[in-house]
Amino acid sequence: MTAAPTRRPSLVVIGNGMAGMRTIEELFKLAPDRYDITVFGAEPHGNYNRILLSPLLSGEKQLDDIMLNSREWYARHDIMLHAGDPVIAIDRARRRVRSAAGVDVHYDRLLIATGSKPVILPVPGHDLDGVIAFRDIQDVDTMLAAARDHRHAVVIGGGLLGLEAANGLMRQGMSVTVVHVAGALMNRQLDAPAAALLKHALERRGLRFLLEAHTQAIVGSTRVEGVRFKDGSTVPADLVVMTAGVRPNIELAAKAGLYCECAIVVDDTLQTFDPRVYAVGECVQHRSATFGLVAPIWEQARVCAAHLAGAGHRRYVQQATATKLKVTGVDLYSAGDILGAAGTTDLVLRDARRGVYKRLVLDGHVLVGAVLYGDVADGPWYFDLIQQRTDVASLRDRLLFGRTFCEALAA
Repeated sequence: MTAAPTRRPSLVVIGNGMAGMRTIEELFKLAPDRYDITVFGAEPHGNYNRILLSPLLSGEKQLDDIMLNSREWYARHDIMLHAGDPVIAIDRARRRVRSAAGVDVHYDRLLIATGSKPVILPVPGHDLDGVIAFRDIQDVDTMLAAARDHRHAVVIGGGLLGLEAANGLMRQGMSVTVVHVAGALMNRQLDAPAAALLKHALERRGLRFLLEAHTQAIVGSTRVEGVRFKDGSTVPADLVVMTAGVRPNIELAAKAGLYCECAIVVDDTLQTFDPRVYAVGECVQHRSATFGLVAPIWEQARVCAAHLAGAGHRRYVQQATATKLKVTGVDLYSAGDILGAAGTTDLVLRDARRGVYKRLVLDGHVLVGAVLYGDVADGPWYFDLIQQRTDVASLRDRLLFGRTFCEALAA
């Protein structure tokens, strides 16, 4: 008599973005046949590289170029994909999820990867037609349509995403003004001199900037016509793109009774306080920290996949992160403590002719931070010195000139 086949446990993934699908890819490396997998995603697409939305907007890439996992990939791996059908309820007592379309699925393990939501400034007029965020493919399509029919764009937020949106809209033929509440662009990644160099370079390309500008209202009748500031000034706008930050998307988890603070709280295994429920990516909070860069989220995916696979020897450990940024053709690199503190020392190199700026922050004989503009080739080396807390006393007088020069003199 033939025994009935053993039912595989079910894994349900809420969120079809980069974090969730990277976790599944890591799981397949360890235990490809362990689960029956169902994935729910809010967008009607396969999994795509959200980091490449800016080149999609600028026309440097097409939609197929940024897809990571096509629908064929899901079918090939026997994954049931519900694209364009977000989960609206989690019943942890019955271990079931329900989608907007009414799909009801049981889970043995649940992975929440709901990411983050863009911050829309709650000023008057924020709900006018033509006011959008820059978060997904639909936002790109809206911007491209606006660029075909309209002239003036305002981007609110002078961080990396805002600058990339501004560059893409400018390349599509729009006149673009970037509005930033701080006094320097990318103030979380760059110090003031590097930010000033960046602003000057982007102004030469045709972008306009309003710094220390506080948006009071978005004006218009049915569609946006302009942006008014607290000082009473106004700039024309047929399109307003909000890039003023993101918030972890935790509403679904909180409604299900999972413990949340500013994000879904997880332990070192990426497990919530419910042992059947895991979470990864921008929606999680680990030891009081939240995450927006790819490197820590990829590590979360590896750790979470190991535990889902039953190989629970890994633990997630936060590490210093470095950011290599390419803003409209300008190379930037930022790592560690770029602000410094009492007792730290700055080593600075400025080469105006080559458009190079370097600032290294030392705490005693240890490198703790680095900001590079124009020449970022030694960024990974500096980052390694920061991570290893290497004593650089013997390199101090030539550290700014990079690894090759330091190693040549040491030989």
